[in-house]
Amino acid sequence: MEIKREESYRLRINGGVLSPGELKYICEAAEGLGLDAISFGSRQDIIFPEQIDERKFPDFDKIKFTKPKRDGMENIVSSYVSADILPSTSWLTSDRYLYVLEQFKHKLKLRVNITDPKQRLVPLFTGNVNFVASEHEDYWYLYVRLPEWKKTVMYPALIYSWDMYKIERAIEKVLVEEPENIETLFELVSDAVDTNNRTVDRPLEVPFYPFPYYEGMNRFGDKYWLGLYWRNNRYDIRFLKAMCDLCAENKIGKISITPWKSFIVKGIPMKFKLQWEKFLGSYGINVRHSMLELNWHLPVFDSAALNLKKYLVTNFDQNDISTYGLTFGIANYESRTYHFTSIVIEKNKQPENLGDFVIRDTYNLLYAKNFDPNTREYIMHVQDVDKVELPGLLMELSKLYFEQLGTEYDKEVEKDIKKEVHEEEVYQCKECLTIYDQIYGDITQHISPNTAFENLPESYECSLCEAPKSSFEKKVLVK
Repeated sequence: MEIKREESYRLRINGGVLSPGELKYICEAAEGLGLDAISFGSRQDIIFPEQIDERKFPDFDKIKFTKPKRDGMENIVSSYVSADILPSTSWLTSDRYLYVLEQFKHKLKLRVNITDPKQRLVPLFTGNVNFVASEHEDYWYLYVRLPEWKKTVMYPALIYSWDMYKIERAIEKVLVEEPENIETLFELVSDAVDTNNRTVDRPLEVPFYPFPYYEGMNRFGDKYWLGLYWRNNRYDIRFLKAMCDLCAENKIGKISITPWKSFIVKGIPMKFKLQWEKFLGSYGINVRHSMLELNWHLPVFDSAALNLKKYLVTNFDQNDISTYGLTFGIANYESRTYHFTSIVIEKNKQPENLGDFVIRDTYNLLYAKNFDPNTREYIMHVQDVDKVELPGLLMELSKLYFEQLGTEYDKEVEKDIKKEVHEEEVYQCKECLTIYDQIYGDITQHISPNTAFENLPESYECSLCEAPKSSFEKKVLVK
């Protein structure tokens, strides 16, 4: 029989970014509540691992203690943590993230993701409202999956950076209308708020990169970044407070939480590298775990999942199996909708009303299409297998991954080489260079796909700068 654990208190950390001073205050609050450690959640929040005395909360008035399910309060995940240290969209800088995150000050009812499609550390589509950076500066694709929807669907417009919070709030408000599809949602939101949307002129492209190694002291430019991971996800408060003081001494302004229950300190000056290494050594901190250890996502405080991970990692290690670039998740039957790892080990629900009869747990194995979680498509590999069968099956999937690695890209390149040159007529605004492509139409102005430019009403205006129809020139795109 499975025991339901009481929901833990969490602290919402906007986009997983906080200052050393803020983290130190949280640590001091945790100490005041009788804790010696804190934990990190997969949505870049901070979790208090033990039950705490709510009567002491008024002593720490800068902190909002929440239980997300009880309080109906969600948070924002962002890929700020990967800015400057991993592949990124050119215009999406650390400062740009902070400006965007600063807009979201209201109590969120929906999960929000704000991410760069060129990084792999933070999942793109695990929110209800997912903003993904486009190549157009300050414009974002929006992918929506409302709580009752079964799939994530693209919103038919690009969202301006300074409208993101307005769009999210409007989506929250129209939930009472129970929109069943993206077209209805778009109409409701468009009626509710004025925005500077832009026409979607090309589909989102998400390049595939193997999952990065995110631990240890690593150089970028003339500085270093430090990734820290603790196996048990219980980060010692005494260590964290001392680290915050060292950050302040080195004039490091931000600490970033990852979705992998770890954190990263960016911007360590080169001259202080030795000081940091001595500091880590004085606390006996291991900063070079194997990738076998790092690339797992487990439910918080789930001892059974942790034991299963240890069992599987030991088997991988004994058989000298490489898992570089892969990620693994352990989930149960209740969390099937938000996977974000390459391979998922899904624990099945046990039959009820068995009396004294005990049966072993069984598992399903799924893997993402092309082993890329951002495809949002999962393939069932095997079902209802015993624990002892899992190591061999996972090794089988790991080998399949390396056999396929790069072949999907090669196939696409081969298709492109064989493809004939195709010319397509479009119309471009002379003022701001926005393109009207009849294939997509312009849903921001209720223009259906496959509507020729000649058939647009004379009152048609550029969706971005509002220039008249006469400002558009015919152009030929070569594809």
